[in-house]
Amino acid sequence: MEYLRTPDDRFASLPDWPFAPHYLFVDDTEGGQLRMHYVDEGPHDAPPVLLLHGEPSWSYLYRHMIPPLVAAGHRVIAPDLIGFGRSDKPVRQADYSYARHAQWLASAIAQLELTDITLFCQDWGGLLGLRLVGERPDGRFARVIAANTFLPTGEAPIGEAFEQWRTFSQTVSDFSAGSIVDQGSVRGLDPAVRAAYDAPFPRESFKAGARSFPLLVPTERDDPQAVANRDAWKGLAMFERPFLTAFGDSDPIMQGADRVLQQRIPGAAGQPHVTLERAGHFLQEDQGPRLAEIVHEFIENTREP
Repeated sequence: MEYLRTPDDRFASLPDWPFAPHYLFVDDTEGGQLRMHYVDEGPHDAPPVLLLHGEPSWSYLYRHMIPPLVAAGHRVIAPDLIGFGRSDKPVRQADYSYARHAQWLASAIAQLELTDITLFCQDWGGLLGLRLVGERPDGRFARVIAANTFLPTGEAPIGEAFEQWRTFSQTVSDFSAGSIVDQGSVRGLDPAVRAAYDAPFPRESFKAGARSFPLLVPTERDDPQAVANRDAWKGLAMFERPFLTAFGDSDPIMQGADRVLQQRIPGAAGQPHVTLERAGHFLQEDQGPRLAEIVHEFIENTREP
């Protein structure tokens, strides 16, 4: 599989980003390997908090959550999905599939030997993370916080906002991650922060993964990944470990998905679900420190004796 690797100097001196890079390798499924980057901060003997980003961001999205979580004593791991951040970027959109992304992420979790995981997932981080939780409801995950995300099965009609986003992703000449994150945030981003989101993508040729994600969302019932997600929902329907939703009040794409998660997942019953005010789709930008507090409080209040 042909891939591109973003030069390291693109990540130098980014605002609020002091974290050392770490790398592992995953099978590209064609006889080669791809390098995956991850942030790994805090004590390694502490149960991990796994932060999963979505489209078209990278682990930089969590820069306001990592320090307070580490200060509270947690180990925090934030990978860059293949095609994003400091991870390798296959050059063809056809190289990316839902199944491959799930396999790559599962491989990273296994290689890092993560157990007793607190999962925080947003956007495609949830399409992947919830899939893995559902496939192994009694496995590695101790609790889940789902933020502006869902696990689609192709049974509900896609909304107008998502249809417009999917069309935009395939037709816009300059697919700017910084501008997209800015538009999906309530507070607006400084130019240096927008540039940090663009840093992984020196040229359009680096953006095949980012452009592919909107097309990979299963919107038809007979999509093989819709079938796989329905199977994962069977596991989620048995997930009795703590499950929390933390959604933004200003996200037109994911509005209402939190209520479905609360109704269908047993572990969500009786939990202090949160709707954050003045928080858009990229609620980590709008309410990052508050989200870190929510994660820490959720862990503390749901620890097993």
